[in-house]
Amino acid sequence: MARIAFIGLGNMGGPMSINLVKAGHQVRGYDIVAEKTARAAAGGVEAATSNPDAAKDADFVFTMLPTGKEVREVLVDIDKVMDVVGPGTIIVDSSTTDLGATDYIHNEAAKRGLTLIDSPVSGGMAGAEAGTLTFMAGGDAAAIDRAEPVFLAMGKQMVRAGGPSAGQAVKVCNNMLLGISMVGTCEAIALGEAAGVDHQVLFDVISTSTGSCWSMNVNCPMPDMVDTAPANREYTPGFTAKLMLKDLTLSQAAAAKTGAVTPLGEHARSLYEAFCDDRDGEIDFSAMVQMVRDMRRG
Repeated sequence: MARIAFIGLGNMGGPMSINLVKAGHQVRGYDIVAEKTARAAAGGVEAATSNPDAAKDADFVFTMLPTGKEVREVLVDIDKVMDVVGPGTIIVDSSTTDLGATDYIHNEAAKRGLTLIDSPVSGGMAGAEAGTLTFMAGGDAAAIDRAEPVFLAMGKQMVRAGGPSAGQAVKVCNNMLLGISMVGTCEAIALGEAAGVDHQVLFDVISTSTGSCWSMNVNCPMPDMVDTAPANREYTPGFTAKLMLKDLTLSQAAAAKTGAVTPLGEHARSLYEAFCDDRDGEIDFSAMVQMVRDMRRG
């Protein structure tokens, strides 16, 4: 059993922390929104009074926060969690952040002789609740080995991504492709509809042919094709369009930082930006099909 601090108890961090309790770990958590801390406490998480209070005496400190700005503020710049943990504590940032923020917190951890793993997740809210997340871990190999049982208490898989910041790099690549794939899926559906093709025919062919992809097979934008698809629930997420815009924006920041050229990633980002400006960014990102339909010529 490990002593684990969990900072950030929202839609992802809340169920993740509760799954750690179910696995037998001692979990102490905090969120700036008191209601979220209370919800985690109802699942067995001990409620802390602040981020530093959550982290004291912990074997592992997990952060699951909205952006790199909050991660920096919690760990280094304001709450200074890195300054209250012991030298054997492993800090794990499971937020999805920009590579610049990840490099910064790795450097600050190294200055203090601390070990930090950047390990964003894939699987969304459903995976967080079901304990089926995939963790992409970047950092010290020995620390990742030590953290593996903790990861697997919250997920089905842990991938060793490489050295510091590699976890975030892998995550941003994956989600950029997902955003591109969803736009392509929505365009194919809109084209098929315009040509008079039945939804079932579109699904049956694409889902079993060379166009097969997660965006069609699992998160299908057409209702009544896949039982679990948000399209069946008027696009209740799932994974919101706003979060997809965030991740595509991160992909373009990473491209600028590394010199990579990603024109389709930028095009997908611009489409999700338009979607969130004109529509409800809190609905599932597969609702992009609605905007693509409305863009029809004539």
